[in-house]
Amino acid sequence: MKFFATLLVWGFGFFFIYAQEPTKEKELDDFVDEFFMEDDLINDLITSISKYQFLYISTTYTSNTYFSGRDIGIDQFNVSPQITYVNSNGLFASVSGIYYSEFLPNWDVTTVTVGYGKNFGKKKLFKYDASYTKYFYSNAFNSVYSNTLNIGLGIRNKERTLGTQLSGALLFGEDESFQITSNSYVVFNLLKTNKSSLKLKPQVSISAGKQTIDLARAYYFNGELVTEYFQNETFDLINTQLSIPLQYNVNSFDFEVEYTINLPHPIGEELELNTTGVVSFSIAYMIDL
Repeated sequence: MKFFATLLVWGFGFFFIYAQEPTKEKELDDFVDEFFMEDDLINDLITSISKYQFLYISTTYTSNTYFSGRDIGIDQFNVSPQITYVNSNGLFASVSGIYYSEFLPNWDVTTVTVGYGKNFGKKKLFKYDASYTKYFYSNAFNSVYSNTLNIGLGIRNKERTLGTQLSGALLFGEDESFQITSNSYVVFNLLKTNKSSLKLKPQVSISAGKQTIDLARAYYFNGELVTEYFQNETFDLINTQLSIPLQYNVNSFDFEVEYTINLPHPIGEELELNTTGVVSFSIAYMIDL
């Protein structure tokens, strides 16, 4: 079974891996919440000034680890640090990684992303972006896909309380695949002052992609049992995810607690899959350059 991943800037991203071996499953939703999810602190800065450049440093702790919403039977937490550079010309760059408490090596992969994105339209309600990501794996066994090209398009209302984003990604290296992800959200402003805000931002994300499934067929030939192995490529739903993050921004700090529910869709010969849930905490700080 092959996997496909997407890492999209400004709120696009679901990282998928589905495989027979746990080591191949490592690259999945690790970057789902950590990688550039539409951050209100950054968006408020971009809206208020026309020229800017800054660094955004964050760390996310996740209480358990699921791959494409699937439980692989290993109870472990993960931690993902990230540093991002953004300027008013639309350029951005990021370095991030993922640490698993039980996998060996614990530090699984480091990613480097560069890209470009802009709001457009009369009221700047539309947004597009394109990016390239390079993966540096600690375990060479996982390096079949080492590059990703991403494109994304989003729309929101003028109050910035409703929005939908659609992204597509091509993953390539020794092999290649593709994935499409949609993400829709609604924002409830619970508290807002000159220096702080408290928001509840439920999101529904749907991920679908191309997968290669290993199949086997047995038959008798000249009285002997013969087993024929072959691969079947299919495009199918991977996972539906409901996230409920509570975001608190004060001055240059950004705090978030989030509960996520996964509804994984069976693929190939998978039986009915259980719903999974996870809690995550993140803290971030913005440095104005």
